[in-house]
Amino acid sequence: MEAKAIAKGVRIAPRKARLVIDLIRGKDVAEADKILANLNKEASRLIRKVLISAVANAENNLELDKDNLYVKEAYINEGRTLKRGRAGAKGRPDPILKRSSHITVVVSEKN
Repeated sequence: MEAKAIAKGVRIAPRKARLVIDLIRGKDVAEADKILANLNKEASRLIRKVLISAVANAENNLELDKDNLYVKEAYINEGRTLKRGRAGAKGRPDPILKRSSHITVVVSEKN
């Protein structure tokens, strides 16, 4: 049995968030939570919320034991990009791409 949580449209660039999510993939839930709690990055706060939600889904919906869970899958997909502009050299527009992410965390029981 596995439980999943997804946060869509989170306003952080996927490239920055992938650096953090690679640290927790395959780890126990308790260890992953400690890593995210002590990491000094904005992405760790957002990913930790999704991890806590996935654990709550496993406990409440599937009645799994929290101590037996590990992070089976964790990945970041690109979300919608907001396109903005500002004045560049010689009055030309320079694009500003404000990227967003979809964060997915899947937890499962150890066998």
